[in-house]
Amino acid sequence: MTDDKAHIRHHLDLSGAEWIRGEPAGVTLDEVVEYAFVEHTDGATYVALRRSPDVDGTIMVFTMSEWDAFVKGVDDGEFDDLGA
Repeated sequence: MTDDKAHIRHHLDLSGAEWIRGEPAGVTLDEVVEYAFVEHTDGATYVALRRSPDVDGTIMVFTMSEWDAFVKGVDDGEFDDLGA
């Protein structure tokens, strides 16, 4: 698998990222996906995504248009059957 965002990831400063836990309001889960909006040195904003129990592990990076498409898919129920 090719890392198509390697050239972007190396220019993101994640040390000050404000990670947002992706869990339902009022619920605290042990393992969730966390995301952060991070500015690149080119001025563009990207979304970084990680697993909460593995904060030093793999970080996936998405463009804002990729993130918007994902959020729209969630809102439209495209992933509802994945947990079944």
